[in-house]
Amino acid sequence: MSDREPPRRRVPGPARPARPAGRNRPGPGARPGRRPAAQRSDGPRLIRLGSPRPRLRMVSLALTLVMIAFVVRLLQVQAVDAGTYAAKAEQNRYVGRTLAAERGGITDRDGVELATSVDAYDITADPTMFTRGATEVGDAPEQAAALLGPIIGQDVDTVARKLRTKNTRYVLLAHRRTPQVWQQIKDLKSTLGSKAETDRNTVNVLAGVLAVPASKRVYPNGDLAAGILGWVNAEGKGGGGVEQQLNKELTGKDGKIRYAQSGGRQVPTVGSTETPAVAGSDVELTIDRDIQWAAQDAITEQVKKSKADRGYVIVQDTKTGQVLAMANAPGFDPNDLTRADAAAMGNAALQDAYEPGSTAKLMSMAAVLQENAATPATHVVVPNRLHRGDRLFQDDVNHKTWYLTLNGVLAMSSNIGTILATGQLGKTQKQANQVLYSYLRKFGIGSHTGLGFPGETAGILAPADKWSTSQQYTIPFGQGVSINAMQAASVYSTIANGGVRVEPTLVRGTKGPDGRFTPAAEPKKTRVVSEKTAKTLAQMLESVVDDKQGTGSKARIPGYRVAGKTGTANRVDPATGKYHGYTSSFAGFAPADKPRVTVYCAIQNATKGSYFGGQICGPVFKQVMEFALKTLQVPPTGAHAARLPVEYTP
Repeated sequence: MSDREPPRRRVPGPARPARPAGRNRPGPGARPGRRPAAQRSDGPRLIRLGSPRPRLRMVSLALTLVMIAFVVRLLQVQAVDAGTYAAKAEQNRYVGRTLAAERGGITDRDGVELATSVDAYDITADPTMFTRGATEVGDAPEQAAALLGPIIGQDVDTVARKLRTKNTRYVLLAHRRTPQVWQQIKDLKSTLGSKAETDRNTVNVLAGVLAVPASKRVYPNGDLAAGILGWVNAEGKGGGGVEQQLNKELTGKDGKIRYAQSGGRQVPTVGSTETPAVAGSDVELTIDRDIQWAAQDAITEQVKKSKADRGYVIVQDTKTGQVLAMANAPGFDPNDLTRADAAAMGNAALQDAYEPGSTAKLMSMAAVLQENAATPATHVVVPNRLHRGDRLFQDDVNHKTWYLTLNGVLAMSSNIGTILATGQLGKTQKQANQVLYSYLRKFGIGSHTGLGFPGETAGILAPADKWSTSQQYTIPFGQGVSINAMQAASVYSTIANGGVRVEPTLVRGTKGPDGRFTPAAEPKKTRVVSEKTAKTLAQMLESVVDDKQGTGSKARIPGYRVAGKTGTANRVDPATGKYHGYTSSFAGFAPADKPRVTVYCAIQNATKGSYFGGQICGPVFKQVMEFALKTLQVPPTGAHAARLPVEYTP
């Protein structure tokens, strides 16, 4: 085969049109011929488009500017102001709240609940969910307030104002409402929500109402021991009594939680940070609930019967100093402070300062015996009147000259006999005053009891060198000096305890969240008089109750030996600062020869019936003492009383 290509085959094409006559093919250098005119067509006329390049350049420029703006803004947000915007986003997205610690309970000595906490809810709201934009109505706060106010017990206008709060997503509408209140709100929210789904004219104005779990303080026994317990205020802090005194221990330590939220609710898929709350410690008191009830019942009944201003009863363990009961009348119910009388909301047994009267003669006799100035059998001639200083003194009844023993002076509660006896404490009256003052101080007069109770008074005892002319003769029989009821009870417990004063206590100990019990510190002990003197005084006090001439016969308890003393003192009216009415009292312990329980009763300004301490406080003492002895299972000793002589024949 040849390497040359085969000749191409000529294919006949269409015939060329004939060149018009007279027209020659142009030669080199000749002008081109004129084109024939285009034939008109009957079809649509075509539009020639301009060049797209200018428009593309403008669009590209615009997009570039937009991108530059985005880049600049992105740099500002992510680099320059990153921290600020992150904080704002965090603030709007995340919310935090306090996790309230559960408040510790308060029990009696046997673990019976006196104060406890139950589940409750703080009713809150998100104000942003009540705006026109969120609800499409302008008066959503008012509508919601009209529904909520009666349920949570708040003023409607106040609730509406809170719901209109700006620049916040949290407002507190009501503190510590019961689960029943929150359930009522939830039911109402559900009803409105269901109706809003089917009726476009209905708006669920309660959608932004929420609740935070909390706790509510409850006192299961009502007004029992209210003066001791106190109460918890709206802020969850102790407002009086042990609740205030031990508020730090009871409160515990609050926790915190921070979480993402949307529409006022926590977003469960987003993490949260939480510091758990630490529950408060439980407090165990020294009081016995049953004895407290008996004391409160007895004093309440007598105060009503005597139409008195108030009264108090204290029951104390003579050995340990522990307070078994401290009752006040009238009292109050810490569950409902709206009905409480402000004057009755404290603990009058510790906060009232008053002149004790003849129950204070025990301290005078203790000084006389301890200083060997006299014995129970010492003869004392008691005239009907005694002139001392600038005053003429008398006993509570007119009498001919009495020939009494020192024991008889105490048994018959002679003011004149007490003045004469204490006058033997020194070579001069000034020296005698100083000796008596030193003993009053040892007994705890003029000092706080050691309980550390809120509002407790120390009483009033002026230094001996400041005693007026009348005070140096009235203080020995309990006028011109002021004490509180706990101080008075402690004096008798000191004698019952062999002459050793043990500071009274109300708290046995605390139990922490870990369940570990921490006992209270041991109370301070002070010897005031010798054991011999204390035993002699106990025998002398028996004469007050057991002897037919004694003033305390209404305090007798069959089968038991009882030591006690009556008191009837002129009373200073707190409102006027002048003497008006009387303070009636009775103090004692049993069994007299083996003491276990001290009971002190005082009634202020009895206006109906007798006002003598032996007549209106003696029966209260008997009722409470009998109950306490049975409750503590204290048997009679079976021994016979000494029966010291009361009178002598001159």
